[in-house]
Amino acid sequence: MRLWGWLSKNRSWIGSRTEPWVHPFLLTAVLLFPFQRKLLNLEGRLHISVIMALFSSLTPVFIAIICILIAVILKKTNGEKEKYETKSKPLSHPWVDEDLKDGTDHHLEEEGTSPSGAHTEPWTFVVVQDPYLKHKIREIVEEEEEINYKKRMGDRWVNDLKRLRTNWIKEYLDTAPYLILIFKQVYGWLPNGKKKTHYYNEISVSIACGILLAALQNVGLYTVTSTPLNCGPQLRVLLQRPANEKLLLLLPVGYPKKDATVPALTRKPLEDIMIVM
Repeated sequence: MRLWGWLSKNRSWIGSRTEPWVHPFLLTAVLLFPFQRKLLNLEGRLHISVIMALFSSLTPVFIAIICILIAVILKKTNGEKEKYETKSKPLSHPWVDEDLKDGTDHHLEEEGTSPSGAHTEPWTFVVVQDPYLKHKIREIVEEEEEINYKKRMGDRWVNDLKRLRTNWIKEYLDTAPYLILIFKQVYGWLPNGKKKTHYYNEISVSIACGILLAALQNVGLYTVTSTPLNCGPQLRVLLQRPANEKLLLLLPVGYPKKDATVPALTRKPLEDIMIVM
């Protein structure tokens, strides 16, 4: 209406500056101007609607692409992390290939902190890595163990061991990189040459052995507890240990072979081994 009023007031100005045949077209254009604005607004909204509809239809695609990119990035990151951990982590090798020189002394230091009766520390740990000595130990153990299985132990003891598949053949004494032989000192010596009493020497050394076993397991090493019957005197002489020391335990230490197997043993439930009062 405002535009129409302006045309009415300026009709003479328009007529004087345009040809007569232009007037109908000019009037039509003026009359259609409001509708043109509406059409333009409608067209703009239509474009926006089309764009939004297109974006909505492509949203799942965008999300899928983003997820794939995230998965690729995470996989690459995890791959690099596993590669780094593989390089920094020691691989599991057979007994004979493993070099444990850097860690053995540290584990024995932990065992040396064990409590003992009257703080007498009645233990000696002999670490054997020499191939000749290891083989001599094997010969002594296998010779005595064969007699044990066939004569000394008796049928009941031998039958109880069948499920563990043990016998007198001890090849691991050759292949394990280290053998640790733990001796208990039945008594000690004072500076004046007199005997020193070692109270609860076997119990004290047994506690130290438990701490050693836990320390070995904590760093991923493997062993098997061995108490070779009637081998102590010969092994003491072989390893040049004094008469006041007696063999308590023999531990081969290293990493297992890839095809190594162990018996599927079950453990007593907690309520059978612990009483709370």
